[in-house]
Amino acid sequence: MSGNQQGSGNRTGSAKAGRQANRPSAAARKTHGNAVKNAPQAKPKRQLSSREVALDTLVRVAESGAYSNLQLNRALLEAGLSRPDAGLATELVYGTIQRQRTLDDVLMRLVSKGWSKLAPWVLQLLRMSAYQICYLDRVPPHAAVNEAVTIAKRRGHAGISGMVNGVLRNLLRRKDELMQQVASGDTAADIGIRQSYPDWIVQRWIDVYGAEVAESICAAGNEPPHASIRVNTVKGTRDESLRILAEQGFEAEPSKLAPAGIVVRGGGNLARTDGYAAGLWSMQDESSMLVAEVCEPQPRSRVIDCCAAPGGKTTHLAELMGDQGDVVANDVHEHKRQLIGEQASRLGLQSVQPVTGDAGQLAERYEPASFDTVLLDAPCSGLGVIRRKPEIKWTKSPGDVGEIAGVQRRLLREAAKLVKSGGTLVYSTCTIARQENEDQVAAFLAEQPDFELDPQWPPGIVTALREAGAIGDAFRGELQLLPQHFGSDGFYIAKLKRK
Repeated sequence: MSGNQQGSGNRTGSAKAGRQANRPSAAARKTHGNAVKNAPQAKPKRQLSSREVALDTLVRVAESGAYSNLQLNRALLEAGLSRPDAGLATELVYGTIQRQRTLDDVLMRLVSKGWSKLAPWVLQLLRMSAYQICYLDRVPPHAAVNEAVTIAKRRGHAGISGMVNGVLRNLLRRKDELMQQVASGDTAADIGIRQSYPDWIVQRWIDVYGAEVAESICAAGNEPPHASIRVNTVKGTRDESLRILAEQGFEAEPSKLAPAGIVVRGGGNLARTDGYAAGLWSMQDESSMLVAEVCEPQPRSRVIDCCAAPGGKTTHLAELMGDQGDVVANDVHEHKRQLIGEQASRLGLQSVQPVTGDAGQLAERYEPASFDTVLLDAPCSGLGVIRRKPEIKWTKSPGDVGEIAGVQRRLLREAAKLVKSGGTLVYSTCTIARQENEDQVAAFLAEQPDFELDPQWPPGIVTALREAGAIGDAFRGELQLLPQHFGSDGFYIAKLKRK
C-alpha cells in the first residue's frame, strides 16, 4: 500500500493520534536542535561609511539623472548614519556635484590616459576625494586619500586602487599649482571653470547682467542653502514661533525678505520638530514665500493655484486669507493632489480644495473670469535653485529652456482666462532665464491688452527689495530675484492685473 493510501486509511482516526504520529521523537528533536545551533550564521550587513553612502548617491544621480536631494535622503534613511556622518555624506554629495567641472579640470591633468573610460564609480570616487582635498579644510587630506584607496580595494582590484592612490597623492603634492587657473581669453569658459558651471549658462547670464554679476550668481549658487520656515499665521505669530525655536535650542531670526519667514541656522531637521507636526510652520525658501505675499489674496475671495504641488504656495495663500474663502489647488498628478491635501490637513486649513487636472485645460473646467486671484507658478528649468539641486547645471541644456518656455506660454494664456475683471494674475518661476521670465511676460502683454503689470506690491517687501538692490525706483511690477540678494533661491515674479 502506498503512503498516500495509508494516509487515506487513517482519516477516521482522532486528531490527537494524528498529531502524535507526526510529532518527531526526542532524539530527532535533539539532533535538529544541534543542527540549528551549529549552522553557520548569516553575517550581519556591513555598516556603510559616510563616504560610501555619498559615493553610491553620486553614482545613482549621475546614471539616472535623479535629483540629488531625493537620492541622498533615501540613502541616509537606509544607512542609519550618525548625525555627524550624515552631515559629511551630505556635504560630499552636494559639494562634489557643485564643483564637478573644476574638479574634472584638475583631475584630467593627473589622469593622463583613459579618463573617458573610467568606470562611473571610479570617476565619482576621484571627484569626491578631490573635493575633500581641494575644498574641505575640516577633512585631513591624507584621510581622504586613505579612505578612497580602501573603497577602491573593496570595490575594484589592485590596479584601480593603485591608480586612485597615485592620482590623489599627486594631487596632494600639486594642489596649489593645479588649482591656479590659466586664463583662456573666453570669459564664459573662465568663469565656468572657476565657478564650475557650463559655458552656456554663464554666457546667458553675462549677456543679461554682465560678467561681474554673472560670476556673483554662479558663486552664490555654490553656497550651501540655509534653512527657512514659513509661520502659519492662522495658528500663531512669527514672534511666538521664534520663542518656541529658541527654547528648543535653534538659532533663528526673522527673515529680512518674507513677512512670515524665519531663517534657521544650525540645528536638525525642522520637518521633524513638534512645531512642524502641530502645523505651526512649513518648510519653504524665502523667495518662494514672496509669491503668495505678492498675490495679496483677500479673505472670502476665490483663488486658484494652477500648478500647486507640493502645496507650499497654496497653503500660504489660504493662511493669508485667514482660511476664509476658496483656494483651488490643481495639479496634474493624483499622488500630488493627495500630498497637497495632507499639507493642508497638517496646517489645519479648511479652505484648500485639491483637484487633479491639466493646468492647460482649467479654463474648460471652470467658468471664465471666475477667480479673484490666479497663480501660475509655472514649470521651469530650475536655474534659480541650483544650490539645492546642483545636478541641474549638468542635466539641463539650452534646448530644455526653449521647450519649457513653449509650455509656459500656453499655460499663461489659459490661466489668464480665469481672472475676473479687476482681478490679479501672478506668474512665477524658480529660474534665472529671461526667455522663461521677462520675455514670457512681455509676449503675453503684447497679445493680451486687457492685462497690465501691477507695481502695487506689499510696501514692506518693496522696501526690502530696494535696499538689497533687487529692484530700482522704476519698479513696474516684475522681479528677478538673484541668489546673492538675500541668500535665497533665484526667483521671478510678475504681478498682472486685468483692467
